[in-house]
Amino acid sequence: MRIHITDVLDGDVLAEDVFNHHGVPVLSRGTVLGKKEIARLLQHNISYVKIARGQPEPEEEPASSFLKVQPVYQQTVRSYEALYKDAYENGYIREKDVDETFRPLAEQCRSELDVVQLLLALRDPSEYTYRHSVQVGILSQYIASWLGWSGEDTYQAGKAGFLHDIGKCRIPGEILNKPDKLTEAEFEIIKKHPQYGHEIIESSFSDNLSALAALQHHERVDGSGYPCGLKGDQIHIIGKIVAVADVYSAMISTRVYRQKRDLFDVLKELYQLSFNGLDPHVTLTFLRRMLPNFIGKKAELSNGDIGEIVMIHPVSLFDPLVKVGDRFIDLSQRHDLNIVRVHM
Repeated sequence: MRIHITDVLDGDVLAEDVFNHHGVPVLSRGTVLGKKEIARLLQHNISYVKIARGQPEPEEEPASSFLKVQPVYQQTVRSYEALYKDAYENGYIREKDVDETFRPLAEQCRSELDVVQLLLALRDPSEYTYRHSVQVGILSQYIASWLGWSGEDTYQAGKAGFLHDIGKCRIPGEILNKPDKLTEAEFEIIKKHPQYGHEIIESSFSDNLSALAALQHHERVDGSGYPCGLKGDQIHIIGKIVAVADVYSAMISTRVYRQKRDLFDVLKELYQLSFNGLDPHVTLTFLRRMLPNFIGKKAELSNGDIGEIVMIHPVSLFDPLVKVGDRFIDLSQRHDLNIVRVHM
């Protein structure tokens, strides 16, 4: 249960990791809370925590956790393909089918903390359109929760992300799956999929959030997006959330004609996009929750040294503290060095 910090009792157990507003880890899941731990939460201005009254549950090995998610993920991908074909053949989809397809995975992923490792475990170059939509659904749910959404609202955000590309069923396969650069005429055809998705969802069931996400996930806050060239607050928050999830999932994809990207480098590129196209608040919220997942990972520096990331700075997000042997290198103070690769 999620409770206010003033209602925490001695002996309560944290049910999830706690980060401060800068994304810095404060206390880990399973911590038994006493006066010292509660004081630490107050020092970091933490207002609410999720607790489990009773003894801490033994932590599950990450590999075991990912193995549990994998079959549910694969089933969701297969079921999404069926939804996609229904939308193509009938022009509509049934909400019951959508919920039966996405909710089991949404529930399975809700407690998963290492999102970076989770997405790595689920990467696969095959069936890109289907897998991408499932990933965007997962990410949209996470982002909504990190923005302060709760309960069923986070599921609805995930569902909106899950359906964001359903309009692509009306795009010819030879264009959608073309490995080379699209011509201007082909890109104009691709740019119709947000409107197609909006039409399909609107004609299928009452879900304004999913319909808006389908329509607006390619809009950009500087007005450079499509199909309507909306700016800033003209774009609904769900459109901004799904846009970040969509771009990140596309960047980390391993499609056969795209080189494998370093995940740390992808987040840097996403940060640059927050200065123009993507909503800065949503993007920075995403980055500040994703980057702590790199703590404990091996980082290769530009001078050839390999060390362990031990802390993410709250301001200089991409210049962490790295331990190399017995030395600590603060990259925020070493402008001659940078991370070139993170070994996952």
